[in-house]
Amino acid sequence: MAAKRKQKRTKTPATMGPSQWRLQHGDVTPPIREADPETGVPVAHRRAVDTLGAMQANGTITAEMFEAGGMFRRQFRAAMLDGLRAMPMIRIVGGGGDCITEQQITARDRVASAMQVLGGSESAAGSCIWHIVGLECSVREWAMRQGWGGRTVPATQAQGMLVAALSVLAGHYGLVRGIKPQ
Repeated sequence: MAAKRKQKRTKTPATMGPSQWRLQHGDVTPPIREADPETGVPVAHRRAVDTLGAMQANGTITAEMFEAGGMFRRQFRAAMLDGLRAMPMIRIVGGGGDCITEQQITARDRVASAMQVLGGSESAAGSCIWHIVGLECSVREWAMRQGWGGRTVPATQAQGMLVAALSVLAGHYGLVRGIKPQ
């Protein structure tokens, strides 16, 4: 009696795409393939998922909440709080270090005001907005790494915290009818 052997599966180009599990979890777009302009070597550019855009498309947040998140993100970037910086191409000789501009000071004041409304950076809402909207971490990444109070937070609860914080920001920026901006 001959034992049946399992046939070894080989991956073909048709099966090398996203798994069935990945396909059932939303938009899967293939990377954009093009030649690098300088070297001519083919490269693949992957698409980054915008958390707020995906939440608005799913109906989890309103247009006002989406706009409030966008306003906070723009202020956060203008304030240069993201930690990603390049060396200036022209450095002032004899200067006392890197100078901060008036625009950055104004943006930092606006970010500080928004964080104060959220309860500060140590609050759940403040930490959530700072990391997810400002630093552009994913909800799951913030929930697992940062959490709140030194403990991890389940991703579903973290998403709820983000929704609540965005609604407070929408009120702060005056995007919700009947609420005056502060």
